[in-house]
Amino acid sequence: MTQDYTEENNSQIFAKEKSNSRENQTQLPNVPPLTAQSINRVREGLAAAVDPAVRQQIAKTLQQLTDMTSQYPEPRVNPGVRRLVLRSLIHTFFQVQVEYLERFPQQPAILAVNHLHHIDPFLLLSEIPTAPYYYILGDARTLYNKWWKRFILGFAGGVIPLERMWKEEFAVIAEAKAGRKELLELATEIEQNVPKGTDIQTLRQIDRIVLTILTRGDGIVLFPEGRLGETEGNLHLPLKRGTVIYALKSGVPIVPVALIGTHNLYLRKKFTIRFGQPLYFAQNPIPKRQEVEQVLLKLQSEMQALLPTDYQEPTGPKLLCNFLNHLFW
Repeated sequence: MTQDYTEENNSQIFAKEKSNSRENQTQLPNVPPLTAQSINRVREGLAAAVDPAVRQQIAKTLQQLTDMTSQYPEPRVNPGVRRLVLRSLIHTFFQVQVEYLERFPQQPAILAVNHLHHIDPFLLLSEIPTAPYYYILGDARTLYNKWWKRFILGFAGGVIPLERMWKEEFAVIAEAKAGRKELLELATEIEQNVPKGTDIQTLRQIDRIVLTILTRGDGIVLFPEGRLGETEGNLHLPLKRGTVIYALKSGVPIVPVALIGTHNLYLRKKFTIRFGQPLYFAQNPIPKRQEVEQVLLKLQSEMQALLPTDYQEPTGPKLLCNFLNHLFW
């Protein structure tokens, strides 16, 4: 995977912060408790981070998107073909119900969607209209960690890969600093191979790409929770401000969207995509914090109103549950 590091070397890297590691853990973003399952997810994520095929696809896509901001056209497939390919994939395994599609605007917009599973962007692109053309801003490794994802998304386009460290990876680093020696090697490899995604250059690059897309008349799908939700019918709060800032700067509406049923996958499970009324705001190239907060609260209220208040997971056999959850991981 990467160069081998001895426990002694790892210990030296983390020794300086070991004494106050519990305090440092509280400063990390949404650090969850570590479980065997989450540690296994971290190992799989690290494997994706150092996979040459994943790295190559991320670099190629970002370069094409950066060129787009300099007036060079970005290669992308016909949106009808993209939708057909993804719909064929999704409908092979699942049932999909779309509600209030008539609310979908013909003009460019930002779709603000709750996030329950890595299938969510594929599900949305398989059902939304083909015009305007919509991009997905999503985690780079979960978009490209499978060969079939790289094949489809590399062919279809419309993806903005965001390189960032996962909450589980922050947790591994925090626990390693707290003295869990069995996690030292893993934590070291994470810090050496996984970009945090918080440096100014990366953030400015993403901002330029998103605003260019909206300015030229395309739309974008964002997940303002900034991470996967844990239960059906609930948002992970507070929402990230980026969705609102992009909408105010560009002057495009925000369409709240609810995804229902995607937290756990199995054969023939029914998903619901529920569209809300578009939210319109006056364009403001330099929005103030108070304005952003007010719009964010409005968006939060509208998104929550679309979600079920008493969701019940269907009973009965859940065929291919493990296979499908891992396939779309």
